[in-house]
Amino acid sequence: MSAKIDSIVEELKTLTLLEASELVKAIEETFGVSAAAPVGGMVMAAAGAAAPAEEVEEKTSFDLVLDEVPADKKIAVLKIVREITGLGLKDAKDMVESTPKTIKEAMPKADAEAAKKQIEEAGGKVSIK
Repeated sequence: MSAKIDSIVEELKTLTLLEASELVKAIEETFGVSAAAPVGGMVMAAAGAAAPAEEVEEKTSFDLVLDEVPADKKIAVLKIVREITGLGLKDAKDMVESTPKTIKEAMPKADAEAAKKQIEEAGGKVSIK
């Protein structure tokens, strides 16, 4: 290593944890990089603030939550809720009237998005979590 690099490394060794955290943030903002990415890893590792990159597991199941149903759209939304859940009229009506309410849990993403689209077209407000 060059004398300049040695000097920087020695300076980094003296930083407190808070200072190292601030340094990482400043480097991220200045150079448009992430401390979790291997780019610039030598500087980040020297600062003692680089966390190993963890694999982020992609979510495969989603919950469909009915957030709100306008009074004039309840019947249309009720029909779709019955279709999605297979519930009887009374149970589906109770679900629609007690928003926010989880309609269905652990749905594949495509099914959740399709159901969300149907409910929104009928006038309801829905979210996928």
